[in-house]
Amino acid sequence: MADHGAAPQPADVRHPGVQDTARLALVVGALGVVFGDIGTSPIYTLQTVFNPDDPHPVPVTTENVYGVVSLVFWSVVVIVLVTYVLLAMRADNEGEGGIMALITLLRRWGSQRSRRTTAVLAALGIFGASLFFGDSMITPAISVLSAVEGLKVVEPSLESTVVPLTAVIIIVLFLVQRRGTAAVGRVFGPVMIVWFMTIGACGVSGIADHPQILRALSPSYALGFLFGHFGTAFFALAAVVLAVTGAEALYADMGHFGRRPITRGWLFLVFPACVLSYLGQGALVLGDPHTISGPFFLLAPGWARLPMVVLATAATVIASQAVITGAYSVASQAAQLGYLPRLRIAYTSESTMGQIYVPWINWLLMVSVLTLVFAFRSSAALAFAFGMAVTGTITITTLLFFYVARARWGTPMWLVATGATLLLTVDLLFVAANATKLLHGAWLPLLIGITAFTVMTTWQRGRAIVTAERARHEGPLRAFIEDLHSGEVPALRVPGTAVFLNRGKQTAPLALRANVEHNHVRHDHVVILSIETETVPRVPADQRITVDDLGYADDGIVHVTARFGYMETPDVPATLAMLDPAEAEGRLQLDQTSYFLSKIELRRGQAPTMAPWRKHLFIATSYITADAAEYFGLPRERTVIMGSHVEV
Repeated sequence: MADHGAAPQPADVRHPGVQDTARLALVVGALGVVFGDIGTSPIYTLQTVFNPDDPHPVPVTTENVYGVVSLVFWSVVVIVLVTYVLLAMRADNEGEGGIMALITLLRRWGSQRSRRTTAVLAALGIFGASLFFGDSMITPAISVLSAVEGLKVVEPSLESTVVPLTAVIIIVLFLVQRRGTAAVGRVFGPVMIVWFMTIGACGVSGIADHPQILRALSPSYALGFLFGHFGTAFFALAAVVLAVTGAEALYADMGHFGRRPITRGWLFLVFPACVLSYLGQGALVLGDPHTISGPFFLLAPGWARLPMVVLATAATVIASQAVITGAYSVASQAAQLGYLPRLRIAYTSESTMGQIYVPWINWLLMVSVLTLVFAFRSSAALAFAFGMAVTGTITITTLLFFYVARARWGTPMWLVATGATLLLTVDLLFVAANATKLLHGAWLPLLIGITAFTVMTTWQRGRAIVTAERARHEGPLRAFIEDLHSGEVPALRVPGTAVFLNRGKQTAPLALRANVEHNHVRHDHVVILSIETETVPRVPADQRITVDDLGYADDGIVHVTARFGYMETPDVPATLAMLDPAEAEGRLQLDQTSYFLSKIELRRGQAPTMAPWRKHLFIATSYITADAAEYFGLPRERTVIMGSHVEV
């Protein structure tokens, strides 16, 4: 299998120093973007496990501390190291990762096998992506809250300022999103390096006081705690899962940095630092059980606690930034694959296509995050909700990976069955444990996930209905061209070039048909342009366009298919500039070209195509569709919009 996740190689291979610098830059960049969420988990994980206000509290005893720390360590090993770093990150879609990439691989390779199984798994994948939106709302709230709560450790009288200060930080965070992460990203990596070195050093100091905590690295303590005290350990899993939050980011951001830089950053810095922090906190609690109220911050010396709060706040803002931009990417890919309307997307970096800003998603997230902060008011309360989103996404990712491994690589069935059984058993244990928190907040990510899933599947279904109804109105394109040539539909040829955007070449564009049948004119040069989104992130320039003369090589009418990857935003004028005049039946006058769009007004019909409430939802969702002229890069002053209506 080709290693699409490998770091890009510099052109000048004669200078190994240049190669080393480039590789180091990728690792530093990955540290600043990929590991923010999982790297800030030590702030709240152990504190949440032993939270006395938990509906199923875990007593602070020596045996339980060893068991919990061991369970945290081996959960990180099994889920992050094995499931994601060693396995899932090998299943890339042209270098891109994440659950949306798995869905595209599933649709490509699964179609050769059982269509029903593929459809069910694809639906599960969409639900996993829907849960990620819940994760994107909860992560900024719990991360920033947990960091600012360090003020209570430094000075208890500051407790009343935690929620307002958190809200201010979150508002500022979302307000600066439109500026993009390109400029800020350069400082993310160094800040996170300082963060990981600091938490690792604090962990070492705790271990030095109680070195016996190192025994927790043995799996016997995790297994002994799980099976010897199953009643306690099972409920503890709902909080232990917080140690692996952000695992999906390692996979989702693979396309930006490559598999190897992410793997190196994880193995050589992030994993050791987090493990040392957990061990150090465990050692601290062994020495003084009362420190469980804030073991992460109390692990630092008294003089360093306020600076640690500041550093933790910076790290959690970075963690929030990573998951917010991840939500932009998931929404963008979902729109490209037909699960969401076309959204307005702004690219914030000239050099990195993955850095995008989606205004509608940004404001939706900001309102949602602020609502969570004011509703839950503490990281401990939010922790009950957090685990369900994480465990659901991890379980679905594991299931899809093993199916793709079997379908794409032909992995032996016995190996797939063994690996899937072992890893899914662990994942489902976490899901079951979090299900016990349904009445205490775990319902929230499920509600968000079900809502997002309903919107996306309704849009996909409604879009298919509209496409079929629109095709009936438009009629066959070839027959329409024949009617033009035979004179059955009389039309005067007028000078100029007209570009009609259409969904394919099976039907005639509504705007072209209306121009001919009502105005009785057609332009001397007509280009019918169809935009196709491929199930790959990007399409090479030499595969971008295909030209069809529609049966006549001298009538000035051609059909052009332009292909784009789901990570790209179509630029119609730039694409048309690539056309060979010989294939296009003449040179296009792009500076004078008129562009025609067909605007569809949706109306609720009586046909039993969908439930009435889904029809209302589909029509309501259509209002967030981005302006087509802006989305396709069309010059506003030369764009004509012709309307029609379709019933659903």
